[in-house]
Amino acid sequence: MVQKTYYKTKDYCKVKFSFNVENAETIEILGLNSDWENSVIMTRKKDGSFSADVNLPKDSSHEFKYLVNESEWLNEPEADSVAPNIYGGTNSVISL
Repeated sequence: MVQKTYYKTKDYCKVKFSFNVENAETIEILGLNSDWENSVIMTRKKDGSFSADVNLPKDSSHEFKYLVNESEWLNEPEADSVAPNIYGGTNSVISL
């Protein structure tokens, strides 16, 4: 799930990412701000889901993917759209 919070006086949007995958030990978000090298580490909650809050610039679009257990790449099912990637698959897209 992706939840967006816009602020009238700020030039960024607070985005809350929530994701739940069975048997997940770690989940990272890669690709935000076109950064595929440095991940956003998601925090495990008591119910087993993972979440992370990220501030992203308003009026921007970001491709991203979840990396589960450092081996499995997954898309966000509730993303605004998808975009083809160079590996023959797709990336999730969030538009702010």
